[in-house]
Amino acid sequence: MVAKGIERSESGAPARAWIFAVSAWAVPGLGHFLQKRWIRGLLLGGVVWGMFVAGILLGGHLFKMGGSDQGLSGLLQLLPMSANFGAGLLYVFCWVTNTGFAEQAQRVTYEYGNTFLLVAGLLNYLAMLDAFDVAAGRKE
Repeated sequence: MVAKGIERSESGAPARAWIFAVSAWAVPGLGHFLQKRWIRGLLLGGVVWGMFVAGILLGGHLFKMGGSDQGLSGLLQLLPMSANFGAGLLYVFCWVTNTGFAEQAQRVTYEYGNTFLLVAGLLNYLAMLDAFDVAAGRKE
């Protein structure tokens, strides 16, 4: 049974669940804030934002597909780029401003920064799925 005013997509989830999911990807924490889940949004969004900023400050490297990469080298960039892209508009902002894409392997904290950036994106994917599940009524 579907309540009035809520359209369902072909997958059976309300259309608004998709909007919350996309907003959760775009701005970490926003999908939960829009559902008035303040604590969860603050916690998940704060952790993603904090890890992303810490990763940049530690000299981490954001990955992207480059035109100069050939063959297998280009494909190897795809997985970490997908993880970084999970940070949403944080990644897009860094891409537009060319921040975080320079190699800083000489820094002692370089690998820590990489790890923070990768985990921030992956965690935001999980937060996005959580916002979707809550909006779809699959989770409390």
